Amino acid sequence: MKASGKRSIWRKKVGFPIVLLSSSFFFLAGFYGSMLFSMNPRAGNDSVPHAKFIELSEGGEAELVAMPHGETGEPRYYSIPFQVLSWKPRAVYFPRFATAEQCQSIIKIAKSKLKPSSLALRKGETEESTKGIRTSSGTFLSASEDSTETLKYIEGKIAKATMIPRDHGEAFNILRYEIGQKYASHYDSFDPSEYGPQKSQRVASFLLYLSDVEEGGETMFPFENGSNMDTNYDYQKCIGLRVKPQQGDGLLFYSLLTNGTIDPTSLHGSCPVIKGEKWVATKWLRDTNNKNII
Repeated sequence: MKASGKRSIWRKKVGFPIVLLSSSFFFLAGFYGSMLFSMNPRAGNDSVPHAKFIELSEGGEAELVAMPHGETGEPRYYSIPFQVLSWKPRAVYFPRFATAEQCQSIIKIAKSKLKPSSLALRKGETEESTKGIRTSSGTFLSASEDSTETLKYIEGKIAKATMIPRDHGEAFNILRYEIGQKYASHYDSFDPSEYGPQKSQRVASFLLYLSDVEEGGETMFPFENGSNMDTNYDYQKCIGLRVKPQQGDGLLFYSLLTNGTIDPTSLHGSCPVIKGEKWVATKWLRDTNNKNII
């Protein structure tokens, strides 16, 4: 089973960027192109190195002259701070990707539309047999439904950070996790052996944390760097690499390897919220544009 515009996976088998051969250029460019952005993690945290690839002037503008650009290019440089959290799976953290005001605006729009989160079921599964795997509430919002244009802005920034075109993204899945709610470990991509032939595949996921969480609610990768893969892993356990939600921060991870197959280390989940409330906006990015998304 898989969460999704309608889907999500929960299983023991499977096996970043990037995708099927025909569109791999965009995604390779997306990940490696992100290296051009500055790396300057959350200021004030002395435990994190403040390395930069692009030095900024006192006014905050990069002292660089923009290159001539193509018809679809843009006339200026962008600086988006990031930190590589893992290469297996390929996971990148973007501090302060959105403002508190933007996050609150998205929550305000979504709050009245929330419904219990659902799963796409695999052959042999039922709602009863998968009960308890995903216990959040959520809704899908497209940028066109947001009159404030906050989602349009965020969508454009995600496209710049990933170099995956905007029209390759699904609608935002806005989720709320209350105390005790969680999402057991799963994959965002669809294994054809379990879901049948796929016209389109999820290449990557971008999570924008809309709220802080007092305790719990981490996004976790139990198979990071091959950990726990040779054991009888309990998919309900919150172990491995864990990313604490911080309002306005973003997390990008790739579900596919460069050859287009599913990255087994991209298994991930949401740890139970222990104290507080977790809000997150998820953008699933595919290997083709929306016209071909099933």
